[in-house]
Amino acid sequence: MALKKYLRYVIALFFFGGAVATTGFLFNSVRNTGGEFKVLLGNIFTAAISFYLLAFLALLIIRYAIFILYSFLDHLEGLFGKKPEQNSTPREDALLPMVSLIVPAYNEGLVIQAALRSLLDLDYPNYEVIVVNDGSSDDTYEKALEVAQKSLRVPIRVVTKRNGGKAEALNSGISVARGEFILNMDGDTKLSKNTLRACVRHFDNPRVGAVAGNVKVLNRENFVTRIQALEYVEGLAMARKAQSFMRVVNIIPGPLGMFRKSVLIQVGGYDHDTFAEDCDLTLKLLMLGWHVAYEPTAVAMVETPSRLLDLLKQRYRWTRGILQATKKHSHALWTPGKTGVNFYILWYMLFEGIVWPFSTVMGNVFFAYVGLKFGLTTMLFYWWLQLTILDVVAAAYCVIIEEEDPSLIAYSVLFRVFYINIIDVSKVFATLEEWRGTAMTWGKLDREGKL
Repeated sequence: MALKKYLRYVIALFFFGGAVATTGFLFNSVRNTGGEFKVLLGNIFTAAISFYLLAFLALLIIRYAIFILYSFLDHLEGLFGKKPEQNSTPREDALLPMVSLIVPAYNEGLVIQAALRSLLDLDYPNYEVIVVNDGSSDDTYEKALEVAQKSLRVPIRVVTKRNGGKAEALNSGISVARGEFILNMDGDTKLSKNTLRACVRHFDNPRVGAVAGNVKVLNRENFVTRIQALEYVEGLAMARKAQSFMRVVNIIPGPLGMFRKSVLIQVGGYDHDTFAEDCDLTLKLLMLGWHVAYEPTAVAMVETPSRLLDLLKQRYRWTRGILQATKKHSHALWTPGKTGVNFYILWYMLFEGIVWPFSTVMGNVFFAYVGLKFGLTTMLFYWWLQLTILDVVAAAYCVIIEEEDPSLIAYSVLFRVFYINIIDVSKVFATLEEWRGTAMTWGKLDREGKL
């Protein structure tokens, strides 16, 4: 078993080397275009955009390499017992602190019972479940109450209130929670049995204010959901592993985040002024100097959109919410000496939320243009090939490290060419409309009951 684990890390490191090797491939590819690239340099407009896109690709390669390296180092820390939480003294069950699980629910009738039943089997001796029915118009309240009345070992309270949004529902749950620690989740989520034990141990470090969990896709039934499964493994888990090595995580995911209750009270709970209450809350914690840890073994299985249109609506809302949260805390963008790591976090979020989508959309349009106008079709090929290589390398690395389904790697070939290009267009529209101040409502993703 130990040999198998070491081999897994060796293979993963091999893919990290592949990410670094793509740097040389990029510039060698550009050099081999010879006359084609000279044609672009002969025009000020095309030359400026070409150099910008080359710089963007180089930055992207550095980003992938750093994230893979840092996530790999985070794994090594865990492998050799170097993480602070691994050195904490195991507590007897009777001494473990109480944890309150808060489940905000709005029209979750199709999934709420499955979610609650999964919480009854958690490997933890001292916890309660608080369901906050946020003015549902379906049978969410009745179905939640049915599970609560039948639960013997785990106390479940069902609180109902007038509809006010997720932030208000979470705050309502926090206000009546009895636990020293609060675990916030979504109504369409199943947690792994070890979640509470795995998260609680991080709080032996007094500087840790919250713990982010590992979110994975449950309903892997078609192309849209399976490619999201890859995205969650590559884009979310890898990023959080890398940030964990730096002892900072920029977004505690809504499906699984554990907090000190005292810290939630200190920051005033969740605010209602963004569409990304989880991102906003995380930034508030970081601004006060709290550390946010990441626990990869605490897994939340969620139902993701199975239709492309629903997915685009979700990502549109996410993008606008993250931009709102970033703007809200924008003072940290210009004061690196005072805000420390938050300076890096906010600029990184702007890169991911604005620069990256705009640059990929610009690159596609630009290279299609020069292909039609100048006949330089190989430039578009190299552009897509480079991005695809990065995605394949990152996907292979993440699947190996996460011990995920190897078939997900195949989806990385279409990840950039098709999937992310569509997502990026949605992000560009979201950014433009946020800048213009276009009105927006929360909306509600219709559940399919796949939990």
